[in-house]
Amino acid sequence: MKEIGVYIHIPFCKSKCYYCDFNSFSNKENSINDYIECLKKEIINKSSFEYLIKTIYIGGGTPSYIDCKYIEEILGILRNHYNISEDVEITIEVNPGTANKDKLEKYYAIGINRLSIGLQTSNNQILKSIGRIHSFEQYKQTIDLAKQAGFSNINSDIIIGLPSQTIYDIEDTINSLIDMGLQHISVYSLIIEEGTVLENKIKNKELKLPDEEIERYMYWFAKRKLEKNGFKHYEISNFAKPGFVSKHNLDCWNQKEYIGFGVSASSYENKTRFSNIGNLDEYIKNINTNSFEKNYIIEEKQTLEAEQNEFMILGLRKISGIRINDFRKKFGRSPLIVYEKQIKELIAQELIALDVDSIKLTKKGLDFANLVWEEFI
Repeated sequence: MKEIGVYIHIPFCKSKCYYCDFNSFSNKENSINDYIECLKKEIINKSSFEYLIKTIYIGGGTPSYIDCKYIEEILGILRNHYNISEDVEITIEVNPGTANKDKLEKYYAIGINRLSIGLQTSNNQILKSIGRIHSFEQYKQTIDLAKQAGFSNINSDIIIGLPSQTIYDIEDTINSLIDMGLQHISVYSLIIEEGTVLENKIKNKELKLPDEEIERYMYWFAKRKLEKNGFKHYEISNFAKPGFVSKHNLDCWNQKEYIGFGVSASSYENKTRFSNIGNLDEYIKNINTNSFEKNYIIEEKQTLEAEQNEFMILGLRKISGIRINDFRKKFGRSPLIVYEKQIKELIAQELIALDVDSIKLTKKGLDFANLVWEEFI
């Protein structure tokens, strides 16, 4: 059987955060039921017992905003039409203010075993300025309720470089998360996406971003503090206690295959990257008329070179980097041979930077790099 991951996109939100450019919608409650019915049809249409699902990730949008019965129905369809691994990791994204005690207990009862609870910052004023619908106190309450429900694998996201954010805000946020006994923490740098409310507020000087130097200090503080408290930094933005890495995300970074269901959901299968269309009404219409193929957009059919390059790029996101044997096992050649020219140039640049007096010219650096390379090989 082919091992795969599954991504389920729930695009509905109570309110859209100011920094968000994901394909998500507020004030679309009337479309929820129709969307879920179409989502289930899509899952069944793709069904195959040749797959073994290793991970399921329910993202959005805000999956915890919709009624829990819909999440239960989706997982039921997957279990009825696919092989599910006994140790499957099932993650659902949760926003404080959209999940109560009853909902979290139901999540646990239907087999969800990992939560990703969005926080972004412990500063209530900043939370309000970026359009979050909850306070830090509501976030803490959600964590407590999740633990009471039985969850022991909880991630929280934070963002650095937010408007008006200071290093003291980051210290407070990181220290608070450590005290809560979480198993996984993601630390993302703010990206100002085109067309978002936040971009307009910054352009209009309603909000001001911290200096880049301060943002870098925020990152290094978070990294060192988390590592000091038992978190392993295993990917650019992700830290986990031993045994609690995100299996779903790690499989994506390891170029494993996955299938996405729902509007705008992405998939990677048979060396092809494709996604569903982003228009909610068209997605629903196409499925209701059995025109499933109209929802698919082929983004890339990978050549060998593209697949190798992507393997390297994704691999370099991981702190452990790339294992030569893993590359050789997958592609039949060593990356030292495939990327010989690029590696030599990097060696030369480093040599020139380290010893300007003795290696002043690029050609001399490359000549010396060739000697180093021959010794290495």
